[in-house]
Amino acid sequence: MRRRCARAISATPSRSARCGSSPRASPARRSPATTTRCALVAAPGLLETVAAQLLLHGNAFVQPLRDADGAPAALYPLRPERVSVELGADGWPGAFLYRVGARATRLAPEAVIRLRRFHPLDDHYGLGCLGAAAPAVAIHNAAAAWSKALLDNAARPSGALVYDARDGATLSPDQFRRLRDEMDAGFAGASNAGRPLLLEGGLTWQPLSLTPADMDFAGTKAAAAREIALAFGVPPMLLGLPGDSTHANYAEANRALWRLTVLPLADAILTGLAAGLARWCGDAALRVDLDRVPALAEDRERLWRMAAAADFLSPEEKRAMVDWR
Repeated sequence: MRRRCARAISATPSRSARCGSSPRASPARRSPATTTRCALVAAPGLLETVAAQLLLHGNAFVQPLRDADGAPAALYPLRPERVSVELGADGWPGAFLYRVGARATRLAPEAVIRLRRFHPLDDHYGLGCLGAAAPAVAIHNAAAAWSKALLDNAARPSGALVYDARDGATLSPDQFRRLRDEMDAGFAGASNAGRPLLLEGGLTWQPLSLTPADMDFAGTKAAAAREIALAFGVPPMLLGLPGDSTHANYAEANRALWRLTVLPLADAILTGLAAGLARWCGDAALRVDLDRVPALAEDRERLWRMAAAADFLSPEEKRAMVDWR
């Protein structure tokens, strides 16, 4: 889920424009500040890394690296688990500490572009999707471990060795230990599946069966996967689980993923990066170019037809309606 959302945001076409100018102006008409901002944000892997950090940790920290003239030359995403907030006297962030091993670097607030998601119980750190999905992730991992253990046992349930002595005697501790060691060494694991069991007098093998509920680990994994997908904002039918997807509802789910998850997160990232670069690039804004998103082609075509058919609107109002300003 994290990879699907992060890669979608990385592939999202963006555009930059100054307030009051056309976002689709030719490169020759763009200002140097606008061109610089486009080049910085379009750096390979930047948007995907920032999106993955926001989804997993709820926090993202980007450090602008400057050239000799003090202008930003590159944007470097910092690993959020290495960054801690140092509070000032007013209780708000006064600096950021970036720790790598035993070394700690103190960064001023203006030297870091900080992005975070909403956290209902913390004023300084965001809440990632992984924290909300932690119980479902634990269930999914436990179901996978259960199915692997069952396959290691030749997909058959275990059983019990019953010692039935006619005189009522029981196994001594040494006999019990020797029997357990022999069972582990000679009959446990996938390599020993189907091996005949040789029993001594008084020992019988009692097979145990699994209930239908115990055998439904596949359903448990599917239910946990759906909960994880919902925590990340991904429609569960996009996971390809059996019985969930058809061509029609897959297309609708893909459109819902873009509308409800990818576009809001991409807009938050681009807005935050634009605000952090405002001191160098002026009032230029970064936005998602909706006309170049393939998943929204039908919606945008419908909007353009509505704008073209609206005879009561002026050309300027039609351009604003389709975000062509």
